[in-house]
Amino acid sequence: MEQVKVDGGTGVIDTNSVPTQPELPQSLRIALATGQMRRPLGDTLRPLLDLFADGEYQVAGPERLAEDRYLTPSADWPPADVSRVGYYRTAIKSGHRPVAIVLETTDAAVILDGHHKIAAYREEAILPHLLIISPLG
Repeated sequence: MEQVKVDGGTGVIDTNSVPTQPELPQSLRIALATGQMRRPLGDTLRPLLDLFADGEYQVAGPERLAEDRYLTPSADWPPADVSRVGYYRTAIKSGHRPVAIVLETTDAAVILDGHHKIAAYREEAILPHLLIISPLG
């Protein structure tokens, strides 16, 4: 678990409402797709964190989704691109653990990135691997 500070963030991602799915840089999308997350997570996730409002945040993971935790999609559910879900199902079957990103507030746990990954994990009956971002304070 890491604490990170956002200073000069754009505020595009609002922690008080269900955000829209952000566009992530290719390098971060590849890291999430392969599950190869470098530490410190705050540095790896900086392009995403810079979309948040200024403040203190906690970043945790990758960790498995708790069985009783409900996730709120920030995009269409179920994801329409079945071939992308199939791609992740194949990766999961071969032992890879792609990572989804969730924004957790007091009101909800919202999927910021990884709708296709979570759908694939569910179809394979495996708990998804998540990075969880939570505002502090």
